[in-house]
Amino acid sequence: MGATRLLIVDDNPQVRRDLAALLPMLGDIEVVGEAADGAQAVRQATALLPDVVLLDLVMPRMDGCEAGRRIKADHPAVRVVVLTAYGSPATRQLAQAAGLDDLIEKGAPVAEIVRAIQGL
Repeated sequence: MGATRLLIVDDNPQVRRDLAALLPMLGDIEVVGEAADGAQAVRQATALLPDVVLLDLVMPRMDGCEAGRRIKADHPAVRVVVLTAYGSPATRQLAQAAGLDDLIEKGAPVAEIVRAIQGL
């Protein structure tokens, strides 16, 4: 089994760059693409067919819950992990209702993010 193919989605380019540089060093992860908003995430998920989409919730053009819901509808085998600054119970309920696989708060230890990506 090869590396986990990851699509990183966040409207902050520095967050995307940092995650793209760090995550492959800490796990068997290959970053196959990046997206800056929800609409771009849906298109990239179809074009790249990643194993996992690491997805911010608050983004322009389409929020993360809607983008994740669309990705899961089109590609049920793709794991969608939310990485957000808003980890409230209400946010967790929204992510669960959208059918997303996991929710990790920004600021969590990087090892926790890697475990979520790898589905552990």
